[in-house]
Amino acid sequence: MSTTPAPAGAQSRHFSKIGKLAANYSLIVVFALICVVFSLVTDTFLSPANLFNVLVNNVVLLAIVALGLTLVVSSGGIDLSVGVAVDLASMVFVMMLGAGHGILPGIAAGLGVAVFVGLLNAVLITRLKISPFLATLGVLFIGQSTQQLATGGGQPIYLITGEPAAAFDSIARSALLHVPTPVIVLFLCVIAVYLLLHRSVFGRQIVALGVQPGVARYSGIRVARQLSWVYVACALLAGITGILLSATVKSYVPLSGNAFLLDAIGATFIGTTLSSERRPSVIGTLIGVLMLAAMKNGLLLVGWNFYWQQVGIGVLVFVVLAASFALGRRSH
Repeated sequence: MSTTPAPAGAQSRHFSKIGKLAANYSLIVVFALICVVFSLVTDTFLSPANLFNVLVNNVVLLAIVALGLTLVVSSGGIDLSVGVAVDLASMVFVMMLGAGHGILPGIAAGLGVAVFVGLLNAVLITRLKISPFLATLGVLFIGQSTQQLATGGGQPIYLITGEPAAAFDSIARSALLHVPTPVIVLFLCVIAVYLLLHRSVFGRQIVALGVQPGVARYSGIRVARQLSWVYVACALLAGITGILLSATVKSYVPLSGNAFLLDAIGATFIGTTLSSERRPSVIGTLIGVLMLAAMKNGLLLVGWNFYWQQVGIGVLVFVVLAASFALGRRSH
């Protein structure tokens, strides 16, 4: 009994499907490999204490900033001023507590100044028609100088005793049903951004602006208003990060928000490899954040210093993006 070989076209379509699956799930495969490697070369990587530490101290803050950038990148833009929004929210929050104001006024003031950063970006981009890169870069420089001027050249502000310290503890070290408050805040932010980006008319319009901006502009979308909301939302999320950062370390350290910028951008673009259209998504960004956090923690446990950790992160980003691009080309 003879068998008829499959037509060449069918075989081509079969391999194309395999290639697409490999391209779309290469991110998950790389993440799993990272976890397996570090679990084999260290004794503590998968320990509950270490995983809890990574989640609370490495994932939460970076993930909230990256969620904001996911919105911005989905709209076809970029925001280089997220670190400034983090810093200014942290600075104003700490100053308010240090001046004797309550925790709620401090939070409101911190988030308010972050929103102002987003509004400034929105005006520069939508009204003055400056490119997002240059507009947010300018806000970055202004924000950094503002911090230097407000703190006498960049002096940290420590509030480790008294009522301010108790207020910090009420945020960073409290829990609900044994779940730390920062994790709950992250969960709420994830739900909000997911619904906004993936389950609303606003999200569809934002994606349309990112994919086909010319068509979107002629389809009745109020481009200026929608983009303004995107940059305000991104800055607000960065402000939330600033509040949580101050509550965690009981202080404000000038320019500390810059540490989130490149990692958040990296996590967002790594996350695009989860989509066949290479579009940002909430799930992809979260996996990108987890991957970067796992990589940094694993390298720390094996004894690599900060500078070599940055080399490792750079190589990781290159490998993930290059592998996804190569597999995607082979699937077509």
